Amino acid sequence: MSFLIVLAALGFLMAVAYRGASVVLFAPVAALGAVLLTEPRLIAPVFTGVYMDKMAGFLKLYLPVFVLGAVFGKVIELAGFSQSIVASVLKLVGPRRAILAVVLVCGVLTYGGVSLFVVVFAVYPFAAELFCRGDIPKRLLPGTIALGAFSFTMDAVPGTPQIQNIIPTAFFGTTAYAAPWLGAVGAAVILGAGLAYLDWRRRRAKAAGEGYGADPLNEPEPFRGESLPHPLVAVVPLVLVGVLNKAFSVAIPAWYGPTVSFTPAAVGASTPVAQDVSKVAALWAVEGALLVGILSVLFLAWRPVVGRFAGGSKSAVAGAMLAALNTASEYGFGAVVATLPGFLAFAAALAAVPGPLVNEAVTVTALAGVTGSASGGLSIALAGLSDTFIANAHAAGIPLEVCHRVAAMASGGMDTLPHNGAVITLLAVTGLTHRQAYGPIFAVTVIKTAAVGVVIAVYHLTGLV
Repeated sequence: MSFLIVLAALGFLMAVAYRGASVVLFAPVAALGAVLLTEPRLIAPVFTGVYMDKMAGFLKLYLPVFVLGAVFGKVIELAGFSQSIVASVLKLVGPRRAILAVVLVCGVLTYGGVSLFVVVFAVYPFAAELFCRGDIPKRLLPGTIALGAFSFTMDAVPGTPQIQNIIPTAFFGTTAYAAPWLGAVGAAVILGAGLAYLDWRRRRAKAAGEGYGADPLNEPEPFRGESLPHPLVAVVPLVLVGVLNKAFSVAIPAWYGPTVSFTPAAVGASTPVAQDVSKVAALWAVEGALLVGILSVLFLAWRPVVGRFAGGSKSAVAGAMLAALNTASEYGFGAVVATLPGFLAFAAALAAVPGPLVNEAVTVTALAGVTGSASGGLSIALAGLSDTFIANAHAAGIPLEVCHRVAAMASGGMDTLPHNGAVITLLAVTGLTHRQAYGPIFAVTVIKTAAVGVVIAVYHLTGLV
């Protein structure tokens, strides 16, 4: 019975997310509903002592990453840098390689630290124009954007500053560059298989005489060649974020050592504040890199940005706060579920999956699929089972860097089911429905999930990290 209560809580959260209801509102409802059915008198203590405690803890660690990432994406947009990069890549590859162009543009922007949601809005106008010129069915466009923005640069490519690659650092004591060779292998599998699949769909459509589509919705204004910054200037902030993220990841532990403590100067303060640097070094590195990236955009494009910075930053921060609260709510939900007796049965069922890495991958991708969120599923899994994953890895002699990469990539596996927020946003922006365009997105989802298995197999066969 306790196991069914846990499944019902997960199913309820999935259902409300699918219907577009607020996760911030319904995650505690789902969690406390499970507590009500298990031990009613513990509702208030669990809410304050577990749900809110874990939710606040998540925000303490990750809110700066969400906010700085959103502001960085906004100033990139206001400066015209994203448009410049998009236009240059499209010009380089031409309309006949529209799919490759869109994937490359999305990959450059997301690896540079631009939010996945910002990438959708930034790329769509140019991508739609290119697909139209190449007479490629518009229904393939969401899958193409998903491949470029929601897959290999989100969690596989070493050093990506996206949150899915940052969350594991706090649990495994790793950096964003964990298991670089395995990440590169996984990224190559996703990119190669994804491009091959989308090109196969394009060729089938062409053979059937299908074009871009009649009377498509939400068509953007065509790009008319407005004066844009030079692409070499536009790419500087993205390069800075990537390079400094790596540099800070190395420099911060060397500068501070394993721990740092200080006594506040406030009157009467006597208890020192201690910080385990190993658990936050990767976060500090990403935050520092994004801050420098924002400052570099202001330096390179002061005039076009300064007049709209106040309004633009407000909207960016508002979006970041909502995204962070959504994920933090799911984190709190996972922490509550992990305290229930039914979760022990759930964990035992997952424990039956053989192999530490396979077990970790199945657990993370299953929870990401249920919640419709890569970061949410990853947070739930690591909040409840990271100690188990670490113990299993130590027993099998598996480096925690490999656990980091497998967990990050698995979170980007089955997360893009129909109720995923990014998928819903992507379809709304492109003016398409699930019935019209979800097929290619699901294919990319299957490819992402299969790539995790490839990475695990490569590690076991070669020991590559």
